[in-house]
Amino acid sequence: MSIATTTFNFDEVIERRGTDSGKWNKFDPDVIPMWTADMDFRSPPAVIQALHDRVEHGIFGYGYGGWTHQPAELLDVLRNRMATRYQWDVAAEDIVFVPNIVSAIYAACRAAAKPGEAALVQTPNYWPFFNGIEKAQLQTIMAPVTAIPEGKTLRYEVDFEALEAAITPQTKLFILGNPHNPIGRVYEKWELERFADICLRHDLIICSDEIHCDLVYEGHRHIPIASLSPEIAQRTLTLMAPSKTFNVPGLKLGFAVSQNHDLLAGLNNFYADAGVSVGVIGYTAALAAYRDGQSWLEGLLRYLQGNRDYAVQFISENLPGIVPVVPEATYLLFMDCRETDLEGDPCDFFLEKARVALSGAFDSQGYERHTRLNYGCPRTTLVEGLERMRAAMTS
Repeated sequence: MSIATTTFNFDEVIERRGTDSGKWNKFDPDVIPMWTADMDFRSPPAVIQALHDRVEHGIFGYGYGGWTHQPAELLDVLRNRMATRYQWDVAAEDIVFVPNIVSAIYAACRAAAKPGEAALVQTPNYWPFFNGIEKAQLQTIMAPVTAIPEGKTLRYEVDFEALEAAITPQTKLFILGNPHNPIGRVYEKWELERFADICLRHDLIICSDEIHCDLVYEGHRHIPIASLSPEIAQRTLTLMAPSKTFNVPGLKLGFAVSQNHDLLAGLNNFYADAGVSVGVIGYTAALAAYRDGQSWLEGLLRYLQGNRDYAVQFISENLPGIVPVVPEATYLLFMDCRETDLEGDPCDFFLEKARVALSGAFDSQGYERHTRLNYGCPRTTLVEGLERMRAAMTS
């Protein structure tokens, strides 16, 4: 079952219990955790070596603080990456480093709207979007996507008429996920242009969570919505990070990009008020990952695509009533379990009967009996998890 991926061994099973892993320590030792979005692979060798070198230095003082003092070399690498990958011209002063993307979403909600105003979000979606809206004391406006059956799988598409009809005079912010977690969509240019047109006509700020932008499969291409035009760039806050791509979420570094410096100032003020900044180790890992991690990433994508294809086929053929999405990006697979004979919540069922932990929390968004599986793991782990699920459903 191994997959040739240059010199990187993604088949290696690495014990993560005893390493303070939230993913692996939440449940009993006999549970396979396929829930939260981090991977069970070592980070790129370049990242590991850079961290070794930084630790050898032996001094871990305060890092950069504030918008005006940021690491020049990392800024240059990021700007070059945006220009090369997306033909997107980003200035150094358009970037602010943040500890993580979830906190940046919370900050964006406060920067873009006042208490009592509203934020628009598609459903199903990443649960921190809703938390951020609530904590900023905004109204939540939900616009469901449309499920399109494709044989034994599903594909979700945007109902743009319904999206626009949901907007109220109080709506000030649209939170976009692209690539979209959990439905796995990589929005095409024409779709992004429709989003952009709606936001321009209704004067909405866009917070675009693009943390999965480097985990895009063959046949698809990521386009930052802010790169469409200067007008859209002026109303967009783009959020990116090395965390999902290079498996370094515990090192706590992301970045926000915007030509609208009022939005960046709002983020900076949020972190200054909280007394929170990025740690020096995060800078080290990000620089090594973006500068020297490309060959590892290419191998990872081949491996993940193989895992995706295996999981989709297995679920379609062996888990009756469960209809999977075929993700265009991410390592997260959304599943509709409504046609199964399972009693109660499918996450509870598979945890109890299969000892496999999946992600749920979609009920409040109108997606009862839907769940999400993380296949960012060695193939043997994926196979065991799926086989356990099959056995639980047929016992």
